[in-house]
Amino acid sequence: MTTADMTAGTTTEQTRPSALFVCVHNAGRSQMAAGFLRELSSGAVEVRSAGSIPADQINPTAVEAMLELGIDIRAESPKVLTSEAVKASDAVITMGCGDVCPVFPGKRYEDWTLDDPAGQGIESVRPIRDEIHQRVLALLDQLGVPAVQLRADA
Repeated sequence: MTTADMTAGTTTEQTRPSALFVCVHNAGRSQMAAGFLRELSSGAVEVRSAGSIPADQINPTAVEAMLELGIDIRAESPKVLTSEAVKASDAVITMGCGDVCPVFPGKRYEDWTLDDPAGQGIESVRPIRDEIHQRVLALLDQLGVPAVQLRADA
């Protein structure tokens, strides 16, 4: 899908595609996905994340797992899901938020079934992180945006 395809249904002029990652607490899966997309797109994609019931802080194990790959999400904080964030995004990727995610015509929706890293140790979070990494690479390909190499891969 090209950038033109992605932005055709939006009401604002955009020069780059945008994606919103949504999970319940916006503390683990959606934050890791947003971190990957920011890093791998090198700014070519506008990235948002939010939760239906945001946590107080990012999951420290998710932070640790991402730092292992050179991606620092420590400065991020869980944000509440708003209709405005959905409206402003071309692609909306949900991760277990169920029916609370608002649906708008002309938006692209995907539901990624992923284990929740909440309360799990690093050994259990790494495979979740790696699955998110692969899905973000596929999303970039669908958006027609070339992925840059992670610093940890160099």
